[in-house]
Amino acid sequence: MLAADVCDGPLLIEKQLSPATSAESSTWFPAAQLLRPQGRRGELLAEPLSDLSGLFEVGRRVTVAPTASAPALETTIESLWSPTGRNAGRIVLKLAGVDSISAAEALARRELAVLAADLPELEPDTWFVRDLVGCQLFDGTVPVGDIAGVEYAMAPDGRTRLSDAAPLLVVTVLSDHRGNVVPRPDSASDGAEVLIPLIKAWLDSVDIARKQVVMHLPAGLLELTDERG
Repeated sequence: MLAADVCDGPLLIEKQLSPATSAESSTWFPAAQLLRPQGRRGELLAEPLSDLSGLFEVGRRVTVAPTASAPALETTIESLWSPTGRNAGRIVLKLAGVDSISAAEALARRELAVLAADLPELEPDTWFVRDLVGCQLFDGTVPVGDIAGVEYAMAPDGRTRLSDAAPLLVVTVLSDHRGNVVPRPDSASDGAEVLIPLIKAWLDSVDIARKQVVMHLPAGLLELTDERG
């Protein structure tokens, strides 16, 4: 989960979706994808699935997801560090009980999760992507469509999010923006999609409980936005 702050834009926390909710304190929350061994003592290079500050800490309880041939492994983070160079933005984790290259290799390509109860609190103007997905976006009182996802402008390496670019709401259009509601498609992939920059100056309110996001969009923005689908 990486953060973006552009034009006083709100922070978005979470790269990919998760079925967990903050209320489900006993639920394991996907936090990283273990990639490969990174050291001789069982260290593992991992791709974070979140930029939530404080998510990875020494002593934190974690579980490695099971596979068809291996059970889940519950353990703790023994140590961690941030690599540089081509692996910048990733993290190296040493898990308790994983003390060799062969032990680390057995965990490679599996997902690492933390308990939802251990998640740090969100900062103001910050939401989980999973909570935004499914919300209806309004331009004032006019329904625009349903939020199907969030995208980010990426650096040439394809992994690092550009810190000066606003997150983009992927919105499945339900209205022609003149109040003429288009019939709801059977699925998000069946409808036209537009990308709406989530900029704080345009944002009026976010009501996760009511699944509503209200913005005031510049005139003509929807006509200029690229359609997808």
